[in-house]
Formats: sequence, C-alpha cells, structure tokens
Amino acid sequence: DPTIGDFARNTQKIIDAIKKAQFQNAQFIVFPELSICGYMPEDLLLFSDFIEHCEKALSEIVRHTKDICVILGLPRNHPGKGKPLLNSACVIYDGQIIGFQDKMNLPTYDVFDESRYFEKACEQHVFPVHGKKIGVTICEDIWTECNAFCENRYHTRPIGFFQNKNLDLFVNISASPYSLGKTSIRKNLAQICAKTLNCPTIICNQVGAQDGLLFDGTSIYITPDGKSCVELKSFDKDFAIIDTENVYAKEKEIFVPEKELFYALQMGLSDYFKKQNFSRAVIGLSGGIDSALVTYLAVQALGKDNVLGVHMPSQFTSKESTHDAIEFAHRLGIKMITIPIESSFNAIHKGLDKVFDISTFGVVEENLQARIRGMILLSIANKEGYLVLNTSNKSELAVGYSTLYGDSCGAISILGDVLKHQIYSICHWINETHENPIPKRILEKEPSAELRPNQKDTDTLPPYDILDKIVEEYVVLQRSCDDIALRTGFDKNLIQEMIHKIHVSEFKRRQCPLSLRVSEKAFSCGRKVPIVQRYQ
Repeated sequence: DPTIGDFARNTQKIIDAIKKAQFQNAQFIVFPELSICGYMPEDLLLFSDFIEHCEKALSEIVRHTKDICVILGLPRNHPGKGKPLLNSACVIYDGQIIGFQDKMNLPTYDVFDESRYFEKACEQHVFPVHGKKIGVTICEDIWTECNAFCENRYHTRPIGFFQNKNLDLFVNISASPYSLGKTSIRKNLAQICAKTLNCPTIICNQVGAQDGLLFDGTSIYITPDGKSCVELKSFDKDFAIIDTENVYAKEKEIFVPEKELFYALQMGLSDYFKKQNFSRAVIGLSGGIDSALVTYLAVQALGKDNVLGVHMPSQFTSKESTHDAIEFAHRLGIKMITIPIESSFNAIHKGLDKVFDISTFGVVEENLQARIRGMILLSIANKEGYLVLNTSNKSELAVGYSTLYGDSCGAISILGDVLKHQIYSICHWINETHENPIPKRILEKEPSAELRPNQKDTDTLPPYDILDKIVEEYVVLQRSCDDIALRTGFDKNLIQEMIHKIHVSEFKRRQCPLSLRVSEKAFSCGRKVPIVQRYQ
C-alpha cells in the first residue's frame, strides 16, 4: 500500500517485506507496479528529482537482497529516443540488478494516461533465477488476453513472446484499479495466462487508495490446471509464502457485491485521511439513507470518536427525520450536534428582497437552505480541523439533483460513484451483518431533500430503479438513447430528458469533490466530456 512520493516509507516497507521473506527462506519475492513511488504519480514524474529519488530508493533496496530474487516496479529514465521515461519491472538477485522488463502496452483511456509519460518497451526478456526461467510483464501487458477492448487497442500481444519459451513461472506486477466485479475478472485472467503459457502465474496487484482510485490487491498465484490457487486478501495488505512445488491453498474471503463495495469505500475513505494526516470527519446528518451510509463508513474507517454528525433542520424537516438522525447517532455512539437553520435562512432571504421578489417560494429558496448547511459544515471543519464528507450519490450527480456550494461541498465524495439502488443494498447488507445500526425507517421511507413542503425526489426525477438503469446504460456503457430504449423498454422521451440533464449538469460535477471510483466509469476520474458542447 504505497503512498505516492513517500520514498522513505515505501522503501522501508519493501525492505521489511524482503527481510521477512529472507527469514522464511523464500528465494523470490514480488511487489506491485511502480511500488517504489506508488501508482500513478502523474505530473510528479516530470520533476527530475522525482526519478532521482526512485533511483536512490532502488539502490537502497538492492543492498538488502542477499540470496533472494526481487521483482518490483519503478519509473526509470529512458536511454533512447521517445518519451523520457519507462514504466519498468526491475529484477534483482543477490545484490545485483540483473535486468529490467519495461511495460509494452501503455493504457491511455478512462483513468489512464501512461503514454503522456512513458515510452513503450521495444524488447522482452526471460530471466534465469535459481535455474528457473521467469517471464515478467506489467499490468496492461496481459489484459489483451481476456479483454476485447484491450486486444483491439494494441498492436502487440506481450504474452505471445513467452509461448514457446517453456517458462517455469510467469509474473505480472500490477496496479490494476478496482471496479465492482474486477476481482473475479482478474482471477479469470490469471487462469488464462497460466493455461496459455502452461506454467504457474502470479499477478501481484497494488492495494490501497490514491485520490479517487482504489486498488483492491487480491494478488493471486495459480497453476495451469487451476487446481492450485492462492488468493491474497482484498482491500488489505497481505503477504504469503508459496512453495510452488507443494502449494498450500489459502482460503479467500467471500465477497458479495454489497460487501465488496463496502470494503472498497471504507478503504478509500481511510487512505484519503491517513495519507494526508487527517483523522476527523464532519458530516451533515439528515436522517436520510445517503448520510447514514457515509457516516457508518466513516465510523468504521476512522473510529466513532473521530466522526461528528451535524443535524441542521429547517422548517421543512420532518420530526421523523430528526428522530432518525438522533437515533442513528446514538446507535453508532458518535457525537451529534443540532444547528437549526430557519433563522439563518430567514435573515439571508429577507436581505435579498432588494434584489428580487421574495414573496414566492422556489428553487432559489431550496438552494439557499442547502448552501447554509454547506457553510455551517465548512465553518466547523475550518475551526476544528475536520474534513467535510460529501454525501451526494451518483444518481443525483448524474442529473444535477444537488446544490452547487451546498450539499455538493466536501473534501471527498464517498458515494459519488455509487447509484441509489446500490446504497440501499449496501445498507441492508450492513444491517444484516452488523447488528442493525441503521434505523428501519431510514431504509423504508421515500427519499426526499425536504427543502419544501411534502417534497419527494420523484417530484423531479423518475423512480431510482429507472434513473439508475439509464445512468448505467448511458454513462458507464455509453449507449445511445435508441439503444437504451430498445434494451430497457423505457419511454424514449424520458431517456432523452435524463440524457439532457446529465449533460447540462456537467458544469456542476466539475466543481464537486473527488469521488471514490467503484464502477468502470466514474464522473470524477476517467470520464472526460466538454461542458460546452451541442452533441447532446
């Protein structure tokens, strides 16, 4: 779990693991892609001293490799023409660097932009280690084997080089970002590689979070017949000793989708705080399901004493919502304070009578309430050293159902890539497995922003099961209106209306906090759509 640019700690983690392996008489140890500096450093790579730090760290690691082979990832200077850097796997044995294998397929799509920094490899190698032949690749180099998108994207198929080399072991060092279901896809990929090359295969994958990108780990060792398989932990650091001639299968914890998402989000939240030396979070606790899930995740990631809930009722907040917020905070054991906003709203609203007619109640008045709440949360954060956790979900962000500088504020959006129906599923799973921390009414009541009398989300939006399907089809799968109508049977005018809302809300999303990415297409990282355009 490296931190980008934290060379001292990253290097020490690597050395500690090497010592642990040596103590257990291992002959060979594998670390993930760019493990010395962390993935992905982006434009930090352009600073010359960044690469110098990588080189110094590598030299320090080499000194600790007595009688053991080490494979790890780092960026290095490119000696030839082209981009100035290479994304490399370094193979070290007994105090000597015996070679580098550079990455061949450089992804430049979705969250990736590696061609901005790296030149692709022009040759491949087989490394002799302990009388065995080892093939080495880096992350994307194997994805052409099970992904048609990758297969059609590149002119090279790196695994083909090894097919007649009679390898004893095939290694892929990886920083493969998480999305729901990715762990099973990666296991299938490992099986394909092992079978294709007829040799045991290792995929060593980074774990931890970097900004909005999450890395699940789930490193794997698998034999060609698939019968001998060792899967390491998901969403947590892990270390395993494997005897390749006498494999002891390590049982893998079973993850249903709700559990997978829960642990991914918890890890992302925890690392965002830990790696920036923050420890305390403040959350607007409305009594609704979104703030309930964010608060529960924060308690699990940071501890209950580091989470402050703030309930900010207006004249439109129901007694039930206030009761639910209080009851939920009590069940979690967190501190909650109540700050009514009606008097603040009235004062600001009255002050606007010189600008426009305030006799009618509309969207301006609704947004004003949300902005007052955002101001309160940010003020508490500034004064007391908290970070504000945003509670908006992907369904709302898609169609702009949020207030800019109001409920859209925060240091990080925990649910910004989680659809509303997924939030309900996760919360039901939490109650089933964690002794019912979420009050039943929060799970059952109809969603409402409570910014006007008797307001319901369905006053403005279609039911979430319909909206979520449209968002999934259009944003993630990038299907056209006609295709969505054909696949779902939904009214074409409704689909087009939601697509229109998605595009006119782009300017809002650009100003929203970073989201933790758990789908194949998140708004805040990987999706690049112009604000000013007339395609839609």
